[in-house]
Amino acid sequence: MMQSRLNYWPIFAVITGELCFAVMGGLIKTMSTDLSNETMVFFRNALAFFIIVPMLWWTSGLKGFQTKNIRFHALRGLIGVTAMSCFFYILGNMHFTKAILLKLTTPFFIPLIALLWLGERSSIYTILAICVGFLGVVFVADPQSPNPSELYLIAIGLLGAGLAALAKVTIRRMKDSEPSLRIVFYFSIFASLASAPFAWQNWTPPSSSQWAMLCLLAAVATIGQLLITAAYRRESAGKVGQFTYTSLIFSSLLGWYFWEEAITLGVALGCLCIVSAGLINMRSKQLS
Repeated sequence: MMQSRLNYWPIFAVITGELCFAVMGGLIKTMSTDLSNETMVFFRNALAFFIIVPMLWWTSGLKGFQTKNIRFHALRGLIGVTAMSCFFYILGNMHFTKAILLKLTTPFFIPLIALLWLGERSSIYTILAICVGFLGVVFVADPQSPNPSELYLIAIGLLGAGLAALAKVTIRRMKDSEPSLRIVFYFSIFASLASAPFAWQNWTPPSSSQWAMLCLLAAVATIGQLLITAAYRRESAGKVGQFTYTSLIFSSLLGWYFWEEAITLGVALGCLCIVSAGLINMRSKQLS
């Protein structure tokens, strides 16, 4: 009986983590009207640094900061912060749920990158998932009445998803030697360093209320990242991965409540395809 109860923890962690990410997205969209994209990206990473350092020191001491994979950390940081910049940009400029949907296409790029970089071949289920997932993107783009500015934002979103997938494949090269806290620590360092010159060039001084929102942004993003990591450490992706898509519920509710965004037929069909593709992809991993 106790074991059955304990199995609910990873599910709870994933759902709570996705709620944190939805709140993060809402904060980005809210602040994007007054703060530059570069300013938000910089503070998202710089403030997270001050959250991660005490945690890493508390759990591992000085040895927790020691690494032999500095080049992979640097590569992951540069790629990841570019993906983050793309995601922040579309959050501030397009339909909230559409932006979240584009972010959820990241898993469909991973098999393509893993094939080209690591030589990993994909099953027929994975190929089917990729096709269904990008069919969902077509529905979101609404090709019957294309909007050039909307198509540009979708292209930026897909670029960000592809770069995020590349960053995750980079993590695979370090997973056997690097704990999650150390990976997050070095990401915050390299992402802060990479984004600092752009933030300086496009600096927007935050107000006192925006400082509070930036701190909240860093906190919920870091908490969400740690919760998701903890969930996947304790349970297989096949059992908890589907709960990642609760982010669509949270983002739809936030978009409707705060920005009066309606869920169009294209968005609904896009949700259906992308969620179905994700479930097919996880099913293929269970069978492999």
